[in-house]
Amino acid sequence: MRIVLLGAPGAGKGTQCKRIVDRYGLLHLSSGDILRQERAEGTELGRKAQGYMDSGALVPDQIIVEMMAGAIKQAPDAGFILDGFPRTVNQAAELDKSLASSNQKMDVVINLQIDEQVIVQRMTGRRSCPQCGAVYHIENLKPKVEGICDNDGTALVQRPDDSAEVLANRLETYHQLTEPVVDYYKDNGSTIYDIDANKNIDEVSSLVFEKLDALIKV
Repeated sequence: MRIVLLGAPGAGKGTQCKRIVDRYGLLHLSSGDILRQERAEGTELGRKAQGYMDSGALVPDQIIVEMMAGAIKQAPDAGFILDGFPRTVNQAAELDKSLASSNQKMDVVINLQIDEQVIVQRMTGRRSCPQCGAVYHIENLKPKVEGICDNDGTALVQRPDDSAEVLANRLETYHQLTEPVVDYYKDNGSTIYDIDANKNIDEVSSLVFEKLDALIKV
């Protein structure tokens, strides 16, 4: 399976992506992770990206798509899931062109739909461990000891991008640039599953698995 996972910040993409990967044996491809890896390894694309970032400019879509296309070629037969990519309609179109050159296409788009007030509640209440990266929530996913990571005892923090002010900017960017990607795939006749992400984590996973299990059996 070749899956695109879309949704606003706070929709639960990270959690659902991990569960999908574990259940179906897919390769998890995160544009952020791959960008950091390319930079760390000093590849040609990594050096190009670093040049833009050092100057404060956005990394061009062409470079991001090239990185992702290269990573996709390493995917196992089971397939892959794209997390945090494509972020724009142009990226989606360029990805389709790249896949078409090797007679591939995306199989399904999982679109996590969530109300904005739920996003605010989730994101502003989120706390993370700066040591191991574990994520908690002050109401929905509390650590055993308040404010302390279960894994390593490190004090939990609120990430700067989970503040109300930063979240408002992230949501505006999502609505302007990434939300139209869903319409792009719909216009192209892609298989899209709109999932109610207002539900709890397990209920959302069940809805996603129901759709993907049926797809595998076809």
